[in-house]
Amino acid sequence: MANPKSLSYPAAAVFALLMMAISITNVDAAAVTFSVSSLGAKADGSTDSTKAFLSAWSNACASINPAVIYVPAGRFLLGNAVFSGPCKNNAITFRIAGTLVAPSDYQVIGNAGNWLLFQHVNGVTISGGVLDGQGTGLWDCKSSGKSCPSGATTLGFSNSNNVVVSGLVSLNSQMFHIVVNGCQNVKMQGVKVNAAGNSPNTDGIHVQMSSGVTILDSKISTGDDCVSVGPGTTNLWIENVACGPGHGISIGSLGKEQQEAGVQNVTVKTITFTGTENGVRIKSWGRPSTGFARSILFQHIVMTNVQNPIVIDQNYCPNDKGCPGQASGVKVSDVTYEDIHGTSATEVAVKFDCSSMYPCNGIRLQDVKLTYNNQAAEASCIHAGGTTAGTVQPTSCF
Repeated sequence: MANPKSLSYPAAAVFALLMMAISITNVDAAAVTFSVSSLGAKADGSTDSTKAFLSAWSNACASINPAVIYVPAGRFLLGNAVFSGPCKNNAITFRIAGTLVAPSDYQVIGNAGNWLLFQHVNGVTISGGVLDGQGTGLWDCKSSGKSCPSGATTLGFSNSNNVVVSGLVSLNSQMFHIVVNGCQNVKMQGVKVNAAGNSPNTDGIHVQMSSGVTILDSKISTGDDCVSVGPGTTNLWIENVACGPGHGISIGSLGKEQQEAGVQNVTVKTITFTGTENGVRIKSWGRPSTGFARSILFQHIVMTNVQNPIVIDQNYCPNDKGCPGQASGVKVSDVTYEDIHGTSATEVAVKFDCSSMYPCNGIRLQDVKLTYNNQAAEASCIHAGGTTAGTVQPTSCF
């Protein structure tokens, strides 16, 4: 940009007016804050504050300037709440200093699908806070064999773009903790998920039909997958995550539907698995499907006492219903396992059980060392082909 001193007087005056207009615009664009307390929310953990939160959202969404919804310290009871867009601005921040608490009676939101849902939004940030799903009652119901609601996902994002979740804690979700469905450009950083290791279907973060999702610097302890990757996920990056207890990081299950979008361009790196059921897993139903999983990198991973550190299971068929005797149509290719070390809790540390119709191909193992009881572990391959480089233990079964 030219130096205003070098401009003629009219040009300099225009320049000054332009700078003033820009500064005024910046002032106008300063964020407006809506406190849920000033709209009637009570931080006592027992007064239903749902209406106050929805009012704050309505105000923020209607604002033409960036908006902040502030949740002060304390416990705020919320029922099922849907925060819908599109909004008049693309910069709404939920700044949470306190804890949002789900109803203790799991019947209240147990069939709602989601406890807190953001849909059709653009540019939403959730910063800090604790989400307490109070799911233990529903888990007990499920373990008793009684008829129970399926349970609500604690935090859902649907058909939304440019979302940031930072420094959030999710406790004891009834079902999934966080679900990203049909979204683009989502960043989660410094997220903590905590639920009992035997809590049913409490996946930490589930991603499906979404592109450009990043999960960083997070700690996930739960009763199901720490991260699960569903159909239609592309350009997913997961880095610096601690997982355990839980079922590991799973791509799948895929291939449940005959016509299904594939998964591609997934990076999972700098991960620790501690006492988990699986480490890095690709899982597909054993029946026909158009699905696929390709261009996947698992890198810089430490396993500690993991039952199935590296696994591809293409014969998933829960309760032997709808798939026995059939081959998976999901094509698995171009999968790299690099710099993976640690201990297996079972003798078979590497298991590739691939489709008889579409064998896994382009599998690469590089610098892998997994032991079982201080001895070399074993590897098992069915319908799998690939290459190795560097030191690979257990010895490759390709």
